Amino acid sequence: MNKGKLFVITGPSGTGKGTVLKRVFEDNKELFYSVSATTRAPRPGEEHGREYLFVSKNEFEKMIGAGQLLEYAQYSGNYYGTPLRPIEEKTAAGADAVLEIELQGAVQVKKTCPDAVFIFIAPPSMEVLEQRLRNRGTEDEKHILMRLERAREECAAADRFDHIVVNDDLDTAVKELSQIILSYRK
Repeated sequence: MNKGKLFVITGPSGTGKGTVLKRVFEDNKELFYSVSATTRAPRPGEEHGREYLFVSKNEFEKMIGAGQLLEYAQYSGNYYGTPLRPIEEKTAAGADAVLEIELQGAVQVKKTCPDAVFIFIAPPSMEVLEQRLRNRGTEDEKHILMRLERAREECAAADRFDHIVVNDDLDTAVKELSQIILSYRK
């Protein structure tokens, strides 16, 4: 049996990574979506185990110490990380796995899983990204400015990825990402 492929999706907060991926998964039910762990509080409508595994800072640090994470990063004062075991189990069984992670985490994964496919989801512009972040209404001005500064740094690293998908039009971004994934799965 062939080992499954690992797809690593990264991009600044507010680029619509989650929205694009949700649509990609609707058309590709056999893909495994790795649910990340985080110490941030759930946003309205989010559920433990669906969007994230919501854990305490203490629990997260225990996971780090026990080597249970493929990667982890601290972002906007919270930890985010990928539990290792589900990825190992699914890819060993031949399933393709998708990670939606921060840039720091993608850099870590690139060192340990160089055969993974790294895809950057980019905003059409910083102005559009700022509007998207403000329209979410989930953060105060301080956090929006932090996310925008971080987004500038992340976008500067986009050329280190195997593919860049600009999320200007949702349907186009979904089609482009699906085609990239399909090209590696054949």
